[in-house]
Amino acid sequence: MNRLAVLGGPPAVPREQRDVEWPVIDDEDRKAVLAALDGGRLVSNADGETPVSALERRWSERFGFAHTIAVSNGTAALSLALSALGVGPGDEVIVPALSFIATGLAPVHQMAVPVFADIDPVTFNLDPDDVERRITPRTRAILPVHLHGAPADVDRLGDIARRHGLALVEDAAQAPGALHRGRPVGGIGEFGAFSLQVTKNIPTCGEGGLLVTADDALAETARKGRQFGEVIEPGRDRDYISYRLGWNHKINGLQAAFASSQLARFDGYEQARQENITRFLARLDGLPGLTVPTALPGTVHVWHILRFRFDPAAAGLDGIAPGRFRTVLRRLLRAEGVPVSQYQLVPLPEQMVFRDREGFGKGYPWTVLGGDAPEPGDHPVTRAVIEDSLTIQKRHLNPAAGPLLQHYADAFEKVWANLDTVARLAAAAR
Repeated sequence: MNRLAVLGGPPAVPREQRDVEWPVIDDEDRKAVLAALDGGRLVSNADGETPVSALERRWSERFGFAHTIAVSNGTAALSLALSALGVGPGDEVIVPALSFIATGLAPVHQMAVPVFADIDPVTFNLDPDDVERRITPRTRAILPVHLHGAPADVDRLGDIARRHGLALVEDAAQAPGALHRGRPVGGIGEFGAFSLQVTKNIPTCGEGGLLVTADDALAETARKGRQFGEVIEPGRDRDYISYRLGWNHKINGLQAAFASSQLARFDGYEQARQENITRFLARLDGLPGLTVPTALPGTVHVWHILRFRFDPAAAGLDGIAPGRFRTVLRRLLRAEGVPVSQYQLVPLPEQMVFRDREGFGKGYPWTVLGGDAPEPGDHPVTRAVIEDSLTIQKRHLNPAAGPLLQHYADAFEKVWANLDTVARLAAAAR
């Protein structure tokens, strides 16, 4: 039973039990979409409550936000937030060096320069000390990400923002339902941006996003920006006047109806996820050289992605580089039926779009700053995390994934029972 699958042994995860999908789509979702299709209120300026306004209301009620603005995707939500705050050419926005590309692109969409700060090695979120070192007179906002569903240190980041007169915009794309000292993430800064993309903890049937704020004026500005700068209100005739720069960032009614249906089941799903994932991580926590994702005191982690770090020296495998250890573990765990993968292959500042600074042509927005455009700098923690970690995505979000996760735990334990083989494979692959 302990013979590794890659060497001909039976896999720890039975093949017939691997097909656990996300999202879960049931008859209530289908009914919701059909009801929206038949309801006739498929545009934003229809009279009465529309599927879009219903989603906004329900999201605000569930999480306690004053204003929710539904948009086409999470990237649009970030860009609208920065636009509503007046971020533009000549400004800088501090973002983490480890995140999805949208976090770094949002400032560029506003012709502002993203400045990349390093991350905390445990939460994988912005390191407040490095953020403060990178503030300049041009800094206008800090954009923390609640990466993988783990709340960032918004207490310290908020304090830094207040002392320097900066806005705090939360990228909560992966973190609906996460809490920081009892407060829902996304509702702590001036704006919070969520994604409803189909892989997220609360998905729609494709793409979608939400922008939240407690500020009445900022909400009004963001709503104008969502639709061509116009004022769109139920019962008010559309005047087709653009009162400010705007885009077409609307979500459609069918996507909104699907997301509302998923939102109605979120609490039950989240309770099951917390139980399933906590049991899974508890089994792995004692394996030498393996660091499991952690919910820090005073926070609720919603486990959108599970990231594991590997330390060959702590596992008793001296002389093996972390990257080589991770590469061999990936091969062995996948052979056992655990779909581990890397998430982000390079730090954000090394993405070609930022490295080459082509931007909008002729180097904009960086050329706006002339010779004062900041250099990317080094991000050693981000680099180390990318080098020594693997992730599990999607399947664990299914509330019925408890038995599957226990098989995953069997696979990890099996591989760790064969660390001598791991060492030989790592040595042979040099």
